[in-house]
Amino acid sequence: MTAKPDDQALIDAFLDGLWLEQGVSDNTLAAYRRDLVAWSAWLVEQDGTLLAPAPELLTAWLEARREAGYQLRSNARLLSSLRRFYRWALAEQRIDRDPLAEVRLPRVRPSLPETLEEAEVERLLEAPDLDTDLGMRDRAMLEVLYGAGLRVSELVGLTTDALNLRQGVVRVRGKGDKDRLVPLGEEAVDWVSRYLRTSRGALMHDITRPALFPGRGDTCLTRQAFWHRIKAHARAAGIDRPLSPHTLRHAFATHLLNHGANLRVVQLLLGHSDLSTTQIYTHVAQVRLEALHADHHPRG
Repeated sequence: MTAKPDDQALIDAFLDGLWLEQGVSDNTLAAYRRDLVAWSAWLVEQDGTLLAPAPELLTAWLEARREAGYQLRSNARLLSSLRRFYRWALAEQRIDRDPLAEVRLPRVRPSLPETLEEAEVERLLEAPDLDTDLGMRDRAMLEVLYGAGLRVSELVGLTTDALNLRQGVVRVRGKGDKDRLVPLGEEAVDWVSRYLRTSRGALMHDITRPALFPGRGDTCLTRQAFWHRIKAHARAAGIDRPLSPHTLRHAFATHLLNHGANLRVVQLLLGHSDLSTTQIYTHVAQVRLEALHADHHPRG
């Protein structure tokens, strides 16, 4: 599926602007490109144009996608991409009006992220074999992942100079190459300290390399390799529910809210640019409270 050359040039200009002005990640840029190229290709088949599509063409395309098996959430995300493109085109004076201004986004109920109970987190943290250097590394990684609420990509990319164990914080490079300081917590500080004393040197050929949690070749462990390790530890801990790479991050946020943390504080710790992104965890906490009430209240 390809766009017309003129459309491709427009899409490139839009994506370049996003990257330059907002530091949008490569994955996000790739998603925008896929959506816009697919839309352009559909318009070519319908004799439409990218800068002046008839609103009914978009409705017809969304309906065709629905019949092809695409979920409502996928169409909502795609329409969000198109909205951003046309707002850019309007601001750049490439169009006189936004052709999607009157098109409503499909209503999508937020899906609640998979998380773990506190007892399950404890079992997962205790699963690595501490008699091995790899087990010590994995325990330290799990403690940091849960204790600081990091994304897996943020965790595996950590270097030794990002740590300040005396102050108990870690400097994290998040989405859009934005840095934030995140407290580790006493348990994570203790386990990282033990790992640095006992195991990191044994896992590396060149101890001067910066990777905090090395994989092969003294470079940072890959996300895929660490995710494979998490799943193995989950099986060892008897956790059979579905897990995602963000499961411990979700647990971090949910457990903070369950214990009374302020939503704004959780937003800052997670590195969310928009508070609405963090608000999903209030729903998770509410669902948990309702389940506890149903299980334990005499009139639940």
